[in-house]
Amino acid sequence: MTAIDWLLNLFTYPEKGLDQQIFNIRNPEVVNALELEWTNNFHKYSYNEIYPGVENQLTLIRSIFEKKENDRDAFESQFAELYQNIMKYREIVSSLSCLLPLFTVYSPENAENKAREIGGSKWVVKAQIHSGARGKAGGIIVCDTPLAVAQATDKLIGKKLVTNQTGPEGKVANRIYIEEATEIERELYLGLVFDRSSESIMVVASTEGGMSVEEISKEKPETIIRSKIEVAVGMQNFQARELAFGLGIEPDLIRRASDTIIGCYKAFSELDATMVEVNPLVISKQKQILALDCKMSFDNNAMFRRSQVSELRDKTQEDSKEIFASDRGLNYVSLDGNIGNIINGAGLAMASMDMIKLAGGAPANFLDVGGGATPEKIVKAFKLVTMDEKVKVILVNIFAGINRCDWVAEGIVDALKKIEIKVPLVIRLAGTNVEKGNKILKESEINYIEANTLEDAANKAVAALNK
Repeated sequence: MTAIDWLLNLFTYPEKGLDQQIFNIRNPEVVNALELEWTNNFHKYSYNEIYPGVENQLTLIRSIFEKKENDRDAFESQFAELYQNIMKYREIVSSLSCLLPLFTVYSPENAENKAREIGGSKWVVKAQIHSGARGKAGGIIVCDTPLAVAQATDKLIGKKLVTNQTGPEGKVANRIYIEEATEIERELYLGLVFDRSSESIMVVASTEGGMSVEEISKEKPETIIRSKIEVAVGMQNFQARELAFGLGIEPDLIRRASDTIIGCYKAFSELDATMVEVNPLVISKQKQILALDCKMSFDNNAMFRRSQVSELRDKTQEDSKEIFASDRGLNYVSLDGNIGNIINGAGLAMASMDMIKLAGGAPANFLDVGGGATPEKIVKAFKLVTMDEKVKVILVNIFAGINRCDWVAEGIVDALKKIEIKVPLVIRLAGTNVEKGNKILKESEINYIEANTLEDAANKAVAALNK
């Protein structure tokens, strides 16, 4: 494994990284002090093996660092070196993955045990939902005891959190993250997104981070710093330093802050992300630069080469209809309206939704069955649309270019044999073999409303809705 592979693995699989045996301890006295077994495996140990012993020896560690380096014996020197390596490791993990130590739990009992494993005197319990603004919705709880961690987990698991990003339907928390609390001196904000207007990556930073960052950006626009990164060149060290200075970070921490910013950029570019938002990026009272929370989105078209990211997918946080569609090769987006759409081609789908709006209606979905709208796909599309209880009318709009209207008509007839449609159905066919397609529909004796043009189809769908 190369260094970059190790870092990327650490970013995407933080829990696995904590179990990698990468710390070499050459002194058996240090091993004994950490209550470990002297192994023959080149005397290498993982973070999870070492850290409990480190926590138990904090008094000893303090006494070692009170001595000058020249006054330390071999045991003390190697213990100090190991402790510094542990702290460097924590800094790397915190900068790249935003997780250390961080554990996913699914039950209160498991949460209490994990809190004890993490150690420390204070913990943060976070509901894992696909949304920001969790803190304002009660999804983040600070706890002083392992028992309180268990109680907080019990409170959050299964709870529906409603934020300004979820909409009124909210998101249910099925996973809980637990991490050791950090003593915060300053909260900052760091985000990376694609800027289509300049065809570059835009880095957005602010001297004001935390739960109220949206309000702060409106009330204090002067706190916002922006920097454009040319994709072909990548982020340069001087750009990271400029951002760090712009955030008012003290000179002694500029290099660490720059490394953290570049680490976030590498994660953005090397994992095919479309957005990285670190909020808050903090300076701790121990003068560490830590990414305490992170939200990322990824390019779905690149997931075939990012298995380590796609494996993290939590389908419980996604629309069940969108999952059904993606698993069957359909392009589907759920919307708030009540007119369901089955359309071939993204452009025609967009035009159809616009026409529905002009006619006074509201689309319930974007559904593109693709240019090759086979009878099998049409059946799947009908199943998908009828899953949505909001749908009161179904509009089928097919323009057959590389496809054939008779094939589509056969798919519609087949679908209606298998699926009971209790709402009005408007069908508009155009293009190759349109006469054959319309003949199949009429001879099938299915109950539908025929439309000739896109405008006619939209108007008839809205009219059927209002009957």
